[in-house]
Amino acid sequence: MTDSSSPILNEVTPLSEADYFYIVDRRKEEFTYPMHCHEEYELNFVMNARGVKRIVGDSSEVIGDMDLVLITGNDLEHVWMQNECTSKNIREITIQFAPDTFPESWMAKNQFLSIKQMFEKARCGLSFPLEAILKVYSLLDNMATRKLGFYSVIHLLELLYQLSLFENVKVLSSSSYARTDSFSIDSRIKKVQRFINSNYDKVIKLSTLADIVGMTPESFSRFFHLSTGKTVSDYILDVRIGAAIRKIVDTDDFISGICYDCGFNNLSNFNRIFKKKKGCSPKEFRENYKKKKVII
Repeated sequence: MTDSSSPILNEVTPLSEADYFYIVDRRKEEFTYPMHCHEEYELNFVMNARGVKRIVGDSSEVIGDMDLVLITGNDLEHVWMQNECTSKNIREITIQFAPDTFPESWMAKNQFLSIKQMFEKARCGLSFPLEAILKVYSLLDNMATRKLGFYSVIHLLELLYQLSLFENVKVLSSSSYARTDSFSIDSRIKKVQRFINSNYDKVIKLSTLADIVGMTPESFSRFFHLSTGKTVSDYILDVRIGAAIRKIVDTDDFISGICYDCGFNNLSNFNRIFKKKKGCSPKEFRENYKKKKVII
């Protein structure tokens, strides 16, 4: 089913209000489902699909033999495309559950802390390393081949907990594209990030950001890098690129106008940075993205 007012396929999932979660195990020869989004949280496992292109928000990657992604972002667009995959024995296991499946009273407990943090990161899409996939594969396989009884809920909790213990996971879409708040836990960093997210189209001075948290520019610069893993300039750049991509896919505005609207003061520099981060020019990104949209 679809939402006829949306330019992206707005999927109405088969998840019933009477069920804790929904799981489907597909064996297929190709990916044909279009770019889509939905409110439900989704854990998607793909096997024997080397060469498939996975798109989550403004992230685009070609996957290997196994791929496992968790998406908790509200209406974050995603799709797995056939691309260069020639396999005729693809397996896809999809688990979907409602955002309120885990009530706040649960998530506030220490035992659920790692799952809560994982869900926050997955608002931008989260890709798990091969070691994590191998760790939970037997759980996925058993869940997909058994009835959805009481113990399947226990298995889901175990699956999510096991995944939440892995640190070398990859956040996929930029937070500015996914329209999510940062999942940084330090309130001072959040305050700075909110300022950057609201003022990325203007000149942002390091001294201005440092004043927000009452630090010297030098101390703030070190503090920001330790807290986020990025330099201040890199973070601002990522926010600007994410905002630019959102305008590129959501509007028909000229690329040159988008460049200046998002805080870049030089078109050639914007094109160079964009291609370095996304592997194609802004124009090519728009053309490729529109091919994956479905007008309904």
